[in-house]
Amino acid sequence: MAMTVQCRFGACNPFKFNGNGGPSPAEEFAPLATKFQRRLLLGLGSASLVALGANFGGITSFLLSLSPQNGRNLKLDVLYPIAGYSRCVDTKEGFEFIYPATWVGDQTLLYRAAKKREMELSLDPPSLNDDVRRRANINEPVVAFGPPGSTGELNVSVIVSSVAPDFSIEAFGGPDEVGKAVVRSITESGQRPNVNGTLIKSTLREDSIRNAKYYELEFRVESPSFRRHNVSVCCARGGKLFTLNAQAPESEWPRLKSDFYRIADSFSLTT
Repeated sequence: MAMTVQCRFGACNPFKFNGNGGPSPAEEFAPLATKFQRRLLLGLGSASLVALGANFGGITSFLLSLSPQNGRNLKLDVLYPIAGYSRCVDTKEGFEFIYPATWVGDQTLLYRAAKKREMELSLDPPSLNDDVRRRANINEPVVAFGPPGSTGELNVSVIVSSVAPDFSIEAFGGPDEVGKAVVRSITESGQRPNVNGTLIKSTLREDSIRNAKYYELEFRVESPSFRRHNVSVCCARGGKLFTLNAQAPESEWPRLKSDFYRIADSFSLTT
């Protein structure tokens, strides 16, 4: 039997019907092709989500860097570096700041934090030596970051100290007076002889939302054995004194200046 060819609107489709008058193979497989295409697109979308979630090849960091401020407002830089910076958020003490994404955390501090947590959970009473050791380490940083494999001379750290509930940095005066007092306390501490300090800049940054005042200080510390450049941020609230300090060898300061300013400007209380 000859195949019947139907023409419609002046266009002929020889695959419209088969020889028996039924649908052509192309029409039979059309629904399967549609399902396959949908699954293919779904699979590509899932693969993209996996890549974003794992930051595969830096995809997530690249996309977030296209609009860095939005990503930082959402705190996504805690998980993925944005424009070269990661975020440290300490929920226990209540502060946060950004730091270069290539820097790593101080493993010694992580080990001590784990040991401290283990002692808190232990049912055994602490020994006298442990008690003395905790008092001696009261001013140790709670967090610290620096380049991997470095000597420790280049780093950023945060110290949280207990003070009186009514303690106020403003009692020491304005930014200039506070800056000079901080530099004087370093040079006159007696821990190292022949140490000189120079206050370079001091400013006050106010956060009306959290009702916090941040004293940002830049100073240089020198001795016969080293020359360092420091940028610090001080803030007090609720019986705690927060001190962020970023230090670098003076020879490295021109290269790191913008990083240090970004670190200082990002430091803020979260509670």
